Amino acid sequence: MDHDLDTLLSMHGTKFTYECGYWFEIVAYQVEVNQSRPHGIRYSLTFHDHHNQRIFGMDNAHAIAATKQGMCRGRIQEWDHLHQSISDKGTPYEFVNAAQLIEDFFSAIEKIIAEI
Repeated sequence: MDHDLDTLLSMHGTKFTYECGYWFEIVAYQVEVNQSRPHGIRYSLTFHDHHNQRIFGMDNAHAIAATKQGMCRGRIQEWDHLHQSISDKGTPYEFVNAAQLIEDFFSAIEKIIAEI
């Protein structure tokens, strides 16, 4: 039994607003294991400013095109990725496990809030 995965899944639907007006939302639920979601979960962890704009996010809700260094042709699709700014279309993220995802998300939020 993966307790960290259970923890992530139990956070599904969580929304929290900080005093500064910034807020986060967590969406996480189990799906069939497949090529795009080999860990069997679909997730979207987003952090928004007081204007409701997503300023940071981690998700596997859609694929992003990522070129693999050294590839001569074609592109690979990455599903696990970050959005590190309002305009970031996605940067590949290496999903390790649910615990690491949660830790990485809240670490990023803490860093952003410290810079406000």
